[in-house]
Amino acid sequence: MTSTTSGNTALPLAGIQVLDLSAYIAGPYGCTLLADLGAEVIKIEPPEGDNLRKYPSTLEAESRAFIGVNRGKRGISLDLKSAEGYDIFLTLLHKADVLVHNFRPTVPPRLKIDFQTLSQLNPRLVYCAMTGYGSTGPMANNAGYDQVLQAMSGICDSQGMGKAEPEIVYGSVVDFYASAMIANSVNAALFKRERTGEGSYVEVSLLASALTMQSTRLVWAEGEPKNIERDMRSGGITGIHPTKDGFIYLSANTPHFWEALCSLLGLASLASDERYDTVRKRAEQASVIVPIIRDALQQRSAAEWETHFGTRVPCAMVRPVHEMFDHPQVQAEGMVREFSHSKIGKYKSITGLIKMNQAPCATARAAPDFGQHTSELLAEYGYSEQEIDLFRARGIVR
Repeated sequence: MTSTTSGNTALPLAGIQVLDLSAYIAGPYGCTLLADLGAEVIKIEPPEGDNLRKYPSTLEAESRAFIGVNRGKRGISLDLKSAEGYDIFLTLLHKADVLVHNFRPTVPPRLKIDFQTLSQLNPRLVYCAMTGYGSTGPMANNAGYDQVLQAMSGICDSQGMGKAEPEIVYGSVVDFYASAMIANSVNAALFKRERTGEGSYVEVSLLASALTMQSTRLVWAEGEPKNIERDMRSGGITGIHPTKDGFIYLSANTPHFWEALCSLLGLASLASDERYDTVRKRAEQASVIVPIIRDALQQRSAAEWETHFGTRVPCAMVRPVHEMFDHPQVQAEGMVREFSHSKIGKYKSITGLIKMNQAPCATARAAPDFGQHTSELLAEYGYSEQEIDLFRARGIVR
């Protein structure tokens, strides 16, 4: 198996067709992960387009965020609220294996794209609903967004612990975790279908994603108070430290790594001191140890320490994200490749993040321009050029 476009028969999801009705990040990137595994993903956008296309970006022709989360798809713009648009959608549905959307629970029945309706037309359909809070309860129809769920679920409170204010974890971490849950759940439903011949209703929510990310903290033993310290940070040495030039993250929780760190910093006496011989003790004595460690780190730059520590101490120099394009480990793993986009031209981005039989599962297809493949896809489904022109003239497709 080699890294290639969707449709390579060697990829595990070759022959699987996915209709992606979702917008923003979680749903679309979940479908992108399926595209990396070989699925043929058709992104269906409303006439106004995915709102992520309108987000601020230093790319002039297209949103960097949209490009980053929608690789591997063909794109069509379709007005599902029109009778003709809905009929076109049903034509696509009959050949689909998977449908993913991120509408609030009340919307699919209104658009006649709910599971009950669509599963009668396609009993083998794997239907994945990505919601903010699930389909029941008092918040089911609230709009859910990554950072709203961070604030709600304790992530912001935990991130800001010890500081004046709570803090957001930037990078849409809840969205991206949810995308992995989508891909995992869809694949499980496809596996079930292989055994039973039946489709499934799959539900993933941002709330579930955020709570999953808090699993180590959300443990409440009988008899203990609810409001108890739940922080998982080991404290003390483990963390980001300044150096002669730049910052470095150190992790030295195990006895082996603690001894190696002390040795390589020229502080062997710390390693043999019984006052600091456990992670808990080192956390309790952070006010004593950290200044000593940081004073020693001033001898070299972060890059020099990273080389000096090598494999003996888990560490990383704090880098800006753009350095990942050329990082030797990223390059060695084949995680960056060149794509070609109809508007922005050639660009580099990540792909091939999952390997199977030592080869990357990847797509070579860039994120689609708005309505880029509308004519191509409709022609494949039997519509004539005249019909497509009429649909476009009436605003049913773009």
